[in-house]
Formats: sequence, C-alpha cells, structure tokens
Amino acid sequence: MALQQRLDLRQTQALVMTPQLQQAIKLLQLSNLELADYVDREMEQNPLLERDDGDRNRDPAPDGVDREDPVARGDDMPVRDTVDLTSSDRLGPASDAPLDTDYENVWTNSSAVDMAADAGGVGESGEAFANWSGRGGSFEDDESSFEQTLSGTVSLRDHLTEQITMDIADPLDRMVAFALMDYLDEAGYFTGDVGLVGDQLGCTEQQVISVLERLQRLDPVGIFARSLKECLALQLRELDRLDPCMQALLDHLPLLAARNVPALLKVCQVDAEDLADMVGEIKALNPKPALAFDHAPVQTVVPDIMMRAQPGGGWMIELNSDTLPRVLVNQRYYARIQGAARNKQDKEYLTEQFQSASWLVKSLHQRANTILKVATEIVRQQDAFFLHGLQFLRPLILRDIAEAIGMHESTVSRVTTNKFMATPRGLFELKYFFTSAISGADGQAAHSAEAVRYRIKMLIDAEKPEEILSDDRLVEILREEGIDIARRTVAKYREAMKIPSSVQRRREKALGI
Repeated sequence: MALQQRLDLRQTQALVMTPQLQQAIKLLQLSNLELADYVDREMEQNPLLERDDGDRNRDPAPDGVDREDPVARGDDMPVRDTVDLTSSDRLGPASDAPLDTDYENVWTNSSAVDMAADAGGVGESGEAFANWSGRGGSFEDDESSFEQTLSGTVSLRDHLTEQITMDIADPLDRMVAFALMDYLDEAGYFTGDVGLVGDQLGCTEQQVISVLERLQRLDPVGIFARSLKECLALQLRELDRLDPCMQALLDHLPLLAARNVPALLKVCQVDAEDLADMVGEIKALNPKPALAFDHAPVQTVVPDIMMRAQPGGGWMIELNSDTLPRVLVNQRYYARIQGAARNKQDKEYLTEQFQSASWLVKSLHQRANTILKVATEIVRQQDAFFLHGLQFLRPLILRDIAEAIGMHESTVSRVTTNKFMATPRGLFELKYFFTSAISGADGQAAHSAEAVRYRIKMLIDAEKPEEILSDDRLVEILREEGIDIARRTVAKYREAMKIPSSVQRRREKALGI
C-alpha cells in the first residue's frame, strides 16, 4: 500500500482548560478560610480589586452614569443567596432556574449591607456615650480591647519553673531539674535516660534519680512519671490509696486492659465487689496529667450554609454572609489609569488585570450559586432526617444530586468538600449526607449505612448486663426490622465505632465499667 500525504478539514469539539476555568474549578473546592486567603493574595497582586465594605458613600460615578442603574453600570442581576423550601415543595423537584446566568460585577450581600447600615446609625444614647467618652470619661487614654484585660493561660513549663525555683534551692539540683524538664512529652511523662542526662551534666546517675523523685512530687500529680504504672502510683500515693492490693492491680495492668476478671481476682486477692471499687478508683485518675496545660485553642468551624425551620413548615436555606468575600472591580480607578497609560505594555497589563479581576468576581458568584443549589437539593432529599432524626437518613450518592440539579458528579464532589451547614440538628459537613445503601430484607427498601450504624449503637447501649448481644444476635434483630445485613458487616461497623466485642463487653459489665 502506497503512502501519501493529504490535507483534511475536520470540525471537532474539545474542552480547553483555560487558566480562568481552572481558577473557577479551584474556587469550588476551597473552604471558607482557604477562599479568604486566596482572595487576599489576589487583592495584593491586582490593583483593580478592592473590598466591598458596604459603604454607600463611595466616590461618585462618572458623569452621566447612575450607580443605581445596573444597565448603566454594566452590571447584571445579583445572585440569589437564599432559598425557601416551603411545605408544599419541600419534597418536590429542584428549582428550574438556570445555574449559568449573567453575573453582577459587585459581589455583595444585601442583608449584610443593611446590617452594616443599621449598625452605623447611633441613637441618642449612643451619641451621649460618645460625647461623654470624648470629654475624657474613658477608663484609659490608650485604645485597648476587652481581650487584653483577660488573664492568659499558664503553660506547663512556666508552672513547673515556678515550683522548681521555690522548692529546689541547690543550684546544681536546680540545673538538673531544668534539664529533666526538657524531656517531658505532651502527656507529662519523662522520656529521657537518667544516665545520659548525668553524663551530659557531669553528675552521677543517683543524683539525677534523686532530683527526678523530687520532681515527681510537683503539681500536677503524676508529672515526670516514666510509665503509666508509675503515673497512676504517684496519684494513688497522694490519695493514700496505694495498698498492696492496689499495687498488685497496677503490676498487672495488661490484665485490666483485657478485662480478665478471674485473673485479677486471683492476683489481687480480693472479691468481685472490692475489685470493682479498685477499678473505679483507677478510672478516676488522670493518665495524662500534662494535658491540662499548653492546650491548643479549639478551632471553631464556621458554617457556609445556614438552615432554619420556617414557622409555617419547610426550610429556609441561605449562605452565611460572614464567609463570603465581598470584592469588586474598581472600574472608576481602571478608567482613570487606562487613560493615563502611554505605552502598549502598560495598556496590556491593565487589560489583563481587569479581565482577571472580572473573572474572579464572576467565579465567586458561580461558586456561591453552586453551593446554594447543591445544599438546597441535599436538604430536599434528606428532609426526613431533619424532621425525625438519624434513623431516617436515606442513602444518597453524588449522582443523585448531580442528576437532580443538572451538574457533573465531580462538581458536586468539589462543592461538598470542606463545606459545612448549620442545621437544627447540628453542624454537618455536606459529605456527611452521602452514605452507601444497605438492601432491605424484602429486597426493595434500602437503608442508609449511617442509620444502620446508629441502630447498632442504640441496641448495644440498651443491652442488659445479663443479656449481652453477640454479632449474630444483632444480625437477627436487624433482619427482623427489615435490614438485610451480614455478620461481618455488623462486626465492621461495631469496630469502626470502637465498640468492643460481646466477650469484652461482658467483662466490662462484670467490672462495672
């Protein structure tokens, strides 16, 4: 067969991942904190971006342009940030409003603007207080916040340093004590080698051990222990409860962890009632005494979507205005500096920055609209869960939401990542509502895996000490309730919830745990 060259004209369609499209996709999967950092970086790089602080007294618009006229401004209709699911359409189909609509150049929230405007109005009492403060009636001349008057938390190192300085007078022993303090882990245990510390400081191992024993008498009780057994013994000695029976129990902590009651009764030489009391005393101790100090502040999760019940039935879903970045393109500044640009390079730079800023604003609109639409459909499909509880959580996959709102599964996956919704039943990540399905005993009905796990936990929590439910018995009960599930699945769910086996639970009940 002869080879030849020829020219063909073909027409094809292909999706090109432009930088702008990549940016829009990236914004979808960002959390509210990551989005705020991203917008801040963009504002540092782009001089045409500025924050919209809701100030209605901005610079006047160019001559002949009415700011209140969206057509004259070149803006479009704002994105809707609230959805009302009334009782009539709560379980009905999704809204037919198209997602990809035109967007406004200014990303703002009307309720937030109104709140800012209302906060700006100061009544007579506010004016009186301001005038009184201006006449020198303030408590302090310098500006200080309320948080500056609060007491700070004391770290473990500061707490121990103060005690070492007061209790240990010998300079060498004090130096050894500070060296030993460097070997404390986050739980308060001493993890170093006393021989190595002695070699480093030029003192004997016995002197280091002597200082370590003095440090073990400091507050909190149990600090500087070298093992869990020693930590518990220090606390029991402080309570004057370290008798031979309790010491025998500490010497056999692996038997206690295994809930081996017959072996513990034998080694401790006590009856079952005394053993239960001893185990109760062990449970009241603190195995990690240093955790009360140097604790990191709890990072509060800020919801992206707010959901609340309507008085007449149904749900109101709206975006959290506090998590939405309010940015706009300063077109007046752009028009001013564009006219002053004298060379082609400056004009190209300004055009590129203007297009980048405009696309960012439109991408933020698209992100907000998409999040609201996905959250609305999730609430519509999980309506029974919000009304009646976890046992009514229905199985749901990404494809169900994607088909209902006309989007791709990957888009729904990005939207539901690191997005949280505040509901009357608590704060949930959007991913929480997507669970696998377990077939029913009749072969038709399907149950959510999360609801099945919840049911297993309820059955185990309600069991009596003399009637511990085995995995086989749990399978029988669930099948009687219409849930077709295998024994290995029950065991997997039980282990995932950190619930011990029936044998372990029987031993715990015997010990009163």
